[in-house]
Amino acid sequence: MTGKLLNHRAEGSASAPPLLLGPSLGTSYALWDAVAPELSTSHRVVRWDLPGHGGSAADLIGPGADVGDLAHLVLALADSLGIERFAYAGVSLGGAVGLHLAVHHPERLDTLAVICTSAHFNGAAPWQERAERVRREGVRWLAENADARWFTPGFTVPRLVRDQRDADPAAYAACCDALASFDLRDRLAWISVRTLLVAGREDRATPPAHLREIADAVPGAALVEIPGAAHLAPAQCPRAVLTALRTHLGGAAAGTGQGMAVRREVLGDAHVDRAQARQTPFTARFQDFISRYAWGEIWTDPTLSRRERSMITLTALVARGHHDELAMHVRAARRNGLTPEEIGAVLLQTAVYCGVPAANSAFATAQRVLAEEDTPGTGPHGG
Repeated sequence: MTGKLLNHRAEGSASAPPLLLGPSLGTSYALWDAVAPELSTSHRVVRWDLPGHGGSAADLIGPGADVGDLAHLVLALADSLGIERFAYAGVSLGGAVGLHLAVHHPERLDTLAVICTSAHFNGAAPWQERAERVRREGVRWLAENADARWFTPGFTVPRLVRDQRDADPAAYAACCDALASFDLRDRLAWISVRTLLVAGREDRATPPAHLREIADAVPGAALVEIPGAAHLAPAQCPRAVLTALRTHLGGAAAGTGQGMAVRREVLGDAHVDRAQARQTPFTARFQDFISRYAWGEIWTDPTLSRRERSMITLTALVARGHHDELAMHVRAARRNGLTPEEIGAVLLQTAVYCGVPAANSAFATAQRVLAEEDTPGTGPHGG
């Protein structure tokens, strides 16, 4: 093994609680694309690639590797980032790494979530056979049936299939060796960290019974089964996985999760997705602040209805001249049930108390937004 580190991607504020995300065999950290950005509003998310997958060097492991070797690579990555303790979530082989850490390095984990995985992977023979074939023929044949192994019929994620096709055969085979020798069934009761098991009800690779076996053995473990999910649940059912992880991680994540749900309901998925895509480590704490405080506390307060909050927000934005935000909240007001006539009445009220020039600009902005939605504005324009 060389001194190189696993390829990884870090998202969120460096001061937030760390959360490491592990992939399944054949995929890269892209497996978490639909989940990691929103987790990063409350956590310092670090997702990593297996050796020979994504951007990780193939020579990080060799023939005869075991899951402990992968766990040591994960700890080396955490050490390099100055992370002593962390929450961990992993899928399939990535979940096996999490179980190994919980058994052998419990002092490093705050919480554990294992998704579509097992304490054993149906014995050594199937994995030894796969490793031998991959060493002979490469991995393209695996890419050809990846959808059938990973998803329910008719569903695919081309990026992940490409990851399988591009995986280094030698490193992939070494990961198969690790799965062949993995069996922690007799040590599950040693796990003391708070543990969540997530099963896909349509998962044929690691059926729900495998997750139930872990849940029954790990003291205090919780089990969630996701309908319609096969083996790569974070890619196929990301909202369900996200909800389960937020509840499990608790604390700030739970508050942020509630706020993010309200934020999406009011502003729409497209707007929030764009905001999340633009997030950087520099802006992550601000995004967390918005989701947790503005949306998770203020907009969820039942004292005022969302209609009333939209009226107040429109007035405040007109008063301060924030026209870009005003356009966004005109759309939000429509989602919250205000009619164009009611929006016009709010803006007319602002003409009295915020000034005619401010209201004039606001009417122009609102009329443009309402026209884009094929809903004609009714307020006057001029003055």
